[in-house]
Amino acid sequence: MQGLHLTADLYGCQCGPSLLVEASQLEALCRGAVEAAGLTVVDEKFFTFPDYQGEPGGVTGAVLLAESHLALHTWPERAGVTLDVYVCNFSTDNSGKAEKLLDDLIVAFAPRQQNTNRILRGSEDPDSQSGELLLEWLNPASAFGFAATRRIETVRTPYQTLEVFDTPQWGRLFRLDGCYMTSERDEFFYHEPIVHPAAIAHPAPASALVIGGGDGGSSEELLKHPSMSRVVMAELDAEVVRVARQHLGKVHRGVLDDPRLDIRIGDGWTLVESMATRGGERFDLVVLDLTDPDTPAHRLYTADFFRLVKRVMNPGAAITLHIGSPVFRPDLVRRLLAELATVFPIVRPLGLYIPLYGAYWGLCCASDTLDPLAIEPRVAEQRLAERGIADLRYYNGDVHRALFALPNFFRDLLPQAPAGRAARPPARVAG
Repeated sequence: MQGLHLTADLYGCQCGPSLLVEASQLEALCRGAVEAAGLTVVDEKFFTFPDYQGEPGGVTGAVLLAESHLALHTWPERAGVTLDVYVCNFSTDNSGKAEKLLDDLIVAFAPRQQNTNRILRGSEDPDSQSGELLLEWLNPASAFGFAATRRIETVRTPYQTLEVFDTPQWGRLFRLDGCYMTSERDEFFYHEPIVHPAAIAHPAPASALVIGGGDGGSSEELLKHPSMSRVVMAELDAEVVRVARQHLGKVHRGVLDDPRLDIRIGDGWTLVESMATRGGERFDLVVLDLTDPDTPAHRLYTADFFRLVKRVMNPGAAITLHIGSPVFRPDLVRRLLAELATVFPIVRPLGLYIPLYGAYWGLCCASDTLDPLAIEPRVAEQRLAERGIADLRYYNGDVHRALFALPNFFRDLLPQAPAGRAARPPARVAG
């Protein structure tokens, strides 16, 4: 069953009118295109519909292939054609032949406009679902994806659906509710920038709170700092931690068993509220390593939660989080930066391309007093050396400064001072 399924809707076809109404011409065209593509005809059937209200009827046709089928229908009153090509890849990969067949037919009909779709069907191995194409939508109009060689595990918890795959591009890959979370080979693009710019700006971070982050990647980066004696990781879903232990060792690198890591299963809001009310637990760094802001975690991306978090932060502490893509969700990024600015005097957005997320992505560091942009590259390098942090794949002194160099379209999303109020100094909320 595994194969490629192509569809095309053609509008304003500029071919000869007879090609849309004469079954014999269509049959000859399709047979020739199939043979030119190297596919095998088994049988064919074409039917011409009768005239309707003085207009010629269209033609429906199907060519049965040893590899599967070609089907089409013409709409002469609209100069339109619908095409459907499906090939299986049982004994060999016929995808290129299917693409050629569809392309040759589109050229023959010469449409002014066209819509095409490509679907990977089935799996080479139904048990493992090898060959599955994993798509994620960045917004209602944009999607991207990666192929999987094997589906390892799928778990539906009371909170979400967890999936783990083996992939050719990223090795072990982890998804939640159809959204990419992390992978073995690219996790450093996300985990290093969400942790180290704030951690290096702090003179000696000793304690950290991670909300979410059940894969352990952020905690592992935090505990690279020798002054860090304690990290509390509050993960809503115990299954995330279990899946990480079992399948994502190259992401957390054993940190889930580090005695300095205190794993607490439960709701992040409830935990922080309890800490703020009870007192005693305070942190130098807080990392919101959550699912996307438009998921069930949305209430943790609000000014109310930021104010709650602020109550468990030590003097000189900072909060870091990801805020989505300024390319595909500028509305969301603008709102989050505005809400952060109502709580913290210093709001420093940063941006980078994260391959697994398929986009230029936004993160942010916010604080009452800690300003990561005040750290010069040489100082960042010096602190990395003093702390013995050498096993980084993305972050360094030059990258520290570069992360905060925002393109103009990202700068346009920064909060503006309300009318009638003096603007906040540019050094405090800027790119």
